[in-house]
Amino acid sequence: MSALNAEGLNNACAQESLPWRVQVVDEVGSTSDEVRKAALAGEDSGLILFAESQTAGRGRRDNRWSSAKGKDFMFSLLLRPEAPMVFWPRLTTLAALALCRAVEIELPLKPQIKWPNDLYLNDRKICGLLAEAVTVKGELALVLGVGMNVNNRKFPSELTGQATSLLQELNAPSVRELDRQSLAMTILKQFNTQFQRMDQGFHEVIAEVRVRSWLLGRQIRATVDGREVFGRALDLNAEGHLVLVLPDGSLTTLSSAEGVRQVM
Repeated sequence: MSALNAEGLNNACAQESLPWRVQVVDEVGSTSDEVRKAALAGEDSGLILFAESQTAGRGRRDNRWSSAKGKDFMFSLLLRPEAPMVFWPRLTTLAALALCRAVEIELPLKPQIKWPNDLYLNDRKICGLLAEAVTVKGELALVLGVGMNVNNRKFPSELTGQATSLLQELNAPSVRELDRQSLAMTILKQFNTQFQRMDQGFHEVIAEVRVRSWLLGRQIRATVDGREVFGRALDLNAEGHLVLVLPDGSLTTLSSAEGVRQVM
C-alpha cells in the first residue's frame, strides 16, 4: 500500500502549469467539511485535499461513503469558477467526464456516467460526486467531493453486487495494486482541461457524456421534489439534464433527482 505523495503531485502540477494546490492527510472526518472550513477561513480556489481515510465521508442524501484506508480516492476541491454563475451547475457533468477520461487514459476500462453524479463499471458503482455551495463573505464558492474505489476488493455486505473498484474490474491477477499517484495526476490534468469548457463548447461535452451514459435507454424511477417519477431515459439536453419519456408518451426534463434507479 503506497501513500499518495503531496509533494510529488504539487511538483507535477507546477510543471504542467495546473492551478491545483494539493494536500494529503492521513485521516479526516470529511474532506469536503475540511475544504469548506478552509474556504470560510479565506483559502483561495484550487485547494485539493486528499485523505487516506475518512471517518465521516458522505454522498448525496447524507449517505455514508465507505472505504478502506490507503486504497481508494477520497478528496475534495475548492472552486470559484471564472465562468458566469449560471454555468456553475455544469460542474458535476464536467467532473464526471474528467474522471471517465482519466480512467480511460490510465487503464483499459470504460466507465459510464450514471446521471446525475455517479460512475459505473459493469453495472456497479465505482465513484460518486457531490458538489456543494459555500458562501464566503457574501460570495459563492463550490466544494466538489469525490469518492472513487481504486484498489479496494472488499465492500460492506449491504453493498455486495452494487459497488466495485477499478482494480476489481481490471481483473488482472498479476496486478496487486494500481498506481494511485499516477491516476491522481491524470485526474488533476483532466479536471483542468474539462473545467475550462464550462462556458464554451459545452454541447461537445454533452456529446461525450451521452456516449458514456449508463442511464439512457433504461426504464427508471427517481424522486423529484418528494414525488416519484417513472419513465424511460431518452436523452440528455443541452445542459446535461435528463429527458424522460413518461408512460403516457409525454416528455419531462429532470434537472436533478434523488434515488435514481433502474426498473427491471
